[in-house]
Amino acid sequence: MARIAGVTIPSEKQVHIALTYIYGIGKKHSRDILAVANVEPTTRVKDLTEAEEQRLRDVIDRDYMVEGDLQRLVTNNIKRLKDINAYRGLRHKSGLPVNGQRTRTNARTRKGRAVAVGGAQPKAASKT
Repeated sequence: MARIAGVTIPSEKQVHIALTYIYGIGKKHSRDILAVANVEPTTRVKDLTEAEEQRLRDVIDRDYMVEGDLQRLVTNNIKRLKDINAYRGLRHKSGLPVNGQRTRTNARTRKGRAVAVGGAQPKAASKT
């Protein structure tokens, strides 16, 4: 099991997929890192040599902001938007979609579980 940027990446997966387990590295950055480090993308993590692992660590440390630093940056950006009462900050505060998506339908991920409004169903006729 290799540890890169403080994350233990799975040893059975190919390197180009395993690198995406690190926060801040997606498929494109993973391919770019492997090209710079001169590592074959389809090699399994368990088959990497110590030198290849070290080259990967060096490239990531030198060129990319990942894990804790990146999460702190994103959190600070959102906090700044909230503090200056920007529109996007207000959307973050109220837990609604931020980037202009529709909310009349959908948006359940951001808004949470749907709550039925009382009196929405017609009353059943009662016998008198």
